[in-house]
Amino acid sequence: MIHDSVASCVGQTPLVYLRRLFPYHKLDVIAKLELLNPGGSVKDRPARFIIEQWLQDEQIDPTTHLIESSSGNLGIALAMVAHLHRIAFTCVVDPAILPSNLKILQRLGATIEMVHQRDEQGGYLASRIGRVQELLKIIPNSRWINQYANPLNWQAHFYGTGGEILAELDRPIDCLVAAVSTSGTILGVARRLRQAFPKLRVIAVDAVGSVIFGAPAGPRVLPGMGASRVPELLCPEEMAAVVYVAERDAVQGCHALLDQEGILAGGSSGSVIAGIQKLLPGLPRHYRVLTILPDRGERYLDTIYDDEWVASLPECAARVGEAAEQAIQIGAKSNRPAKTP
Repeated sequence: MIHDSVASCVGQTPLVYLRRLFPYHKLDVIAKLELLNPGGSVKDRPARFIIEQWLQDEQIDPTTHLIESSSGNLGIALAMVAHLHRIAFTCVVDPAILPSNLKILQRLGATIEMVHQRDEQGGYLASRIGRVQELLKIIPNSRWINQYANPLNWQAHFYGTGGEILAELDRPIDCLVAAVSTSGTILGVARRLRQAFPKLRVIAVDAVGSVIFGAPAGPRVLPGMGASRVPELLCPEEMAAVVYVAERDAVQGCHALLDQEGILAGGSSGSVIAGIQKLLPGLPRHYRVLTILPDRGERYLDTIYDDEWVASLPECAARVGEAAEQAIQIGAKSNRPAKTP
């Protein structure tokens, strides 16, 4: 097959058993390699889906100026797709963005707006969104993607990621373990999979310091997972539990994935590996776990894969509280009815 553009190459990422990392009899851990998307992450899917759906519905056109707040991966994906459609795009970022991600955004033609003021939670998300609101008032014909509230975010994974998984699985799975930030990925995939597997157990992996599920706010260094605000898309009743992962554990998960499986992945991918490792003692026998590896690791060579950088992680970012040592039950039932498009 010859593709029309790099955007049409998004998706159809493979599933792979992680049997070297989890060599346990009658336990399968299967990973969807979303890090193989052309833009380098799972965020390629909502970026393409939202822009192309809006174009199809005539909600935007080449005169539109798109705006979004992003820590990196979604910004890169939006810049890639917007560039193909010759649509202007401004990405609001903060000083925590990886230098490599910033350079990629600039090379893809995105306009960069950098905020420097921390918000009340100690992060930058509220400051970034505040700047988005300011830009919407001064940039003519501008439109906010709004990944935290846009239903097309989770629908991209319902129709794309989830559908692909169902087409490739050889038999049912018991549990989905996935990282959360906007919650679009985990909700979209879970809603599609539950159509085939109604008893599917869904467990979110969140960062220590993230407030998504009501935990105390704290400093976070790694981008791409967790949030300092509760996303409008979030439906915690559709998830059975959340497991918290500290940043040092996420780094160790990345190294374990590379050492055992030869997969060079980013921080969110390491987090889900660490989350599964924490869940292992409580998993039943004859169990099949599906996870999603959201991002690739080349952009983290100067951070996650640099020993000096890892050693410099602040103690608050490394500390694991009692809540991070167990899966906290959040949903009333593991198989609550899910929304459909």
